[in-house]
Amino acid sequence: MSIFTPLGRIFERNSIYVGTILFGAFAFEGFFDSAINKWWDAHNHAKLWSTVKPKFIENDEDEEDDE
Repeated sequence: MSIFTPLGRIFERNSIYVGTILFGAFAFEGFFDSAINKWWDAHNHAKLWSTVKPKFIENDEDEEDDE
């Protein structure tokens, strides 16, 4: 008995086969998108607006106090 026989019986219906492929594609897309975003944030940490914004706000408040 082959290992693919039980798997083949599960995918006998086209709707199950297509549904599994679609679910796998959406799950992979979510995982891949999340992983790439985390890598991008780590790689460009000092260049992102979210990390530079406090420096600009701090400098802006200092300039207003001087006037």
